[in-house]
Amino acid sequence: MDFRKSINGLAAIIESETDLPLGTGALFLFTNKQRDKIKVLYWDKTGFALWYKRLEKAKFKWPTQEKKQMYTLTQFDLDRLLSGFTIIGHKQIKIDNFTMS
Repeated sequence: MDFRKSINGLAAIIESETDLPLGTGALFLFTNKQRDKIKVLYWDKTGFALWYKRLEKAKFKWPTQEKKQMYTLTQFDLDRLLSGFTIIGHKQIKIDNFTMS
């Protein structure tokens, strides 16, 4: 993805590569190849908004281009992603039996 794209270019990518409607309030996330920048495109009831974040030293934990897929994130997942945690491929720890000694 050409990271120079702005609102219209990103909206065109979403329309051409997904079946999702743009005006639902869903957030659409894009990252650059170095994974140190992220853009979030969304509809806020009056128009499109574009949010941009650049990390100074770290990288976002993001799938590589070879694994180009669509993921559904919760608000918690998004908060963790923006805080530097890996969220894609992370499996929740299942605790069947808990005892204290």
